[in-house]
Amino acid sequence: MFAFILRRLLQAAAVMVAVALLAFVLFQYVGDPVTIMLGQDATDAERTELRHKLGLDDPAPVQFARFIGNAVQGDFGISLRQSEPVSSLIKSRLPATLELSLIAACLALVVGLPLGVYTALRRKGFLAQMVLAGSLLGVSLPTFLIGILLILVFSVHLGWLPSYGRGDTVSLGWWSTGLLTATGWKHLILPSITLSLFQMTLVLRLVRSEMLEVLRADYIKFARARGLKRRAIHFGHALKNTMVPVITITGLQLGGIIAFAIVTETVFQWPGMGLLFIQAVQFADIPVMAAYLCLIALIFVIINLAVDLLYFVVDPRLRTGQSRQGGGH
Repeated sequence: MFAFILRRLLQAAAVMVAVALLAFVLFQYVGDPVTIMLGQDATDAERTELRHKLGLDDPAPVQFARFIGNAVQGDFGISLRQSEPVSSLIKSRLPATLELSLIAACLALVVGLPLGVYTALRRKGFLAQMVLAGSLLGVSLPTFLIGILLILVFSVHLGWLPSYGRGDTVSLGWWSTGLLTATGWKHLILPSITLSLFQMTLVLRLVRSEMLEVLRADYIKFARARGLKRRAIHFGHALKNTMVPVITITGLQLGGIIAFAIVTETVFQWPGMGLLFIQAVQFADIPVMAAYLCLIALIFVIINLAVDLLYFVVDPRLRTGQSRQGGGH
């Protein structure tokens, strides 16, 4: 177990170094921060002074080592667009993105998992067929179109829900949350549904296909022959063995939800990291882009590590295999 965790940590560190190198290349070859900060009318002396101040006249390996050292401390420099520390901008936008993503992920699991089990156990039923037909919409329609349609129906025509913004928030230290206010929840409904719909249909179809495959396995037939109740067979044996691939996909999709909340945040003008990244791309704000890239990579690495550790909890065969390998050595 310890060797497995150590190996995963080393792999995660290698991934983060590779991402840091990519972010560093952004600083080096995309735009000129000196020109962006001083403008076209700056003198050569001013450019040289600022380049020396930023450390851009040092050799590339020295700059890369400095970049990694600052990134480990959460320092990505100053935003070229807003002239504020990038860490402060990320800190102010991170709660909005994480709350939206976590609510969307919970919604996808709470709805997708039971519907996947239901459509597998009642695969010939009329309601199950209707659910599967409806799930095609979530897979086929792009996220921005889903968001626009929801705004058109529930905000423009019905006037039930707000179409943009985050609503009232409450500050808990540096963390700002809209989950403690009524307007915060109202503003969260449409974006979370929009962001969760594709993940929901993905979980639904994955659970259904895995459940159908497990129900055809020999040990399920043996359990039926022993006279076990259907509930014990379906939920004690079949569903438990379905969860390993579901955990894998769900973990990766949670990272995808956070990374690709950009479209949803843009449609609903949700003040999160995705909207900040879009604005940074439009302005070529390289420090913000690099910080976003490193943060998303870190989130993916942490989620992948957590998923790998959950395998040991869900699937005892992995624990057995690890113990045998340890005994062999």
